[in-house]
Amino acid sequence: MIYHFAPVQGHTDAPYRHFHAHNYGAETNYYTPFIRLEKGELRTRDLKDLSSHLNEGTHLVPQIIFRNPEELTTLVGILKKNGASEIDLNMGCPFPLQTGHGRGAATVADAELAKAVAEIIEGNPEIDFSAKIRLGLDRPDEWRNLIHVLNRIKLTHIAVHPRVARQQYSGELHLDQFAAILQESSNPVVFNGEIRTPEDIDNILDRFPGIAGIMIGRGLLARPSLVKEYLSGNEWSRERRVAEMIRFHRDLLDYYSASLCGESQIISKIKPFWEYAEEEIGRKPWKAIKKASNIAKYHSAVASIEI
Repeated sequence: MIYHFAPVQGHTDAPYRHFHAHNYGAETNYYTPFIRLEKGELRTRDLKDLSSHLNEGTHLVPQIIFRNPEELTTLVGILKKNGASEIDLNMGCPFPLQTGHGRGAATVADAELAKAVAEIIEGNPEIDFSAKIRLGLDRPDEWRNLIHVLNRIKLTHIAVHPRVARQQYSGELHLDQFAAILQESSNPVVFNGEIRTPEDIDNILDRFPGIAGIMIGRGLLARPSLVKEYLSGNEWSRERRVAEMIRFHRDLLDYYSASLCGESQIISKIKPFWEYAEEEIGRKPWKAIKKASNIAKYHSAVASIEI
């Protein structure tokens, strides 16, 4: 069973991944936030994140997002030149800014694009490819346009978030559709979606014993110790979880204090890391962290978290 830390834009960059692995162990596979082309070239910040020395010691897979075969071919070529041996295809991003341009979840319903993707994968046998998908853009059965093509090629896995793009991250999970994908896929299938506690992991493994792994994104941002707790077989107390989380965030603050210029840059970088932690730390300190306008107020807000 492999555990994957799903990338989240604006959160899981190289420093976050590095200090997460340092504090909670590196048992998970990490992914870069999706890499895309801008005016036909790789964005500088994406390349910087991919090549950071902070990635050493972690299993990092670059994830790319594309809207046509040309973009995919270009991205694969650039990553190969930069030494990538694994690439994850983002075919699941639900945000309209991407789907409106034919990227992310919009690719699932495009049968012709799926054929081109398969040909590009087959033309790069030295790369291990995986894919992260949604069930579709509007309908939960649109994945059927894709699965028969993916079954003709070898992928390390398909990570499936069992919602459609228009749901984004709310609404019911279509677990019946996930079960159908698990049955019909010739590639290993990974479950992604609404994993927040060790019990959630057990429930998914009990319901779908044939899966190859678990992918967690927002659940690990909210509870960074989640996979470590599960693998230890011992669910931590809230006091221990929060104490370890505060230590983890202190490492991030120390890093950015040393690498960024100016208090405003530092505070704007570190506050979003708490975005999903309201349930763990309590609403009052969570709101205080969000409102903190300087480092002193940030420290005061964090100190108000009850342990």
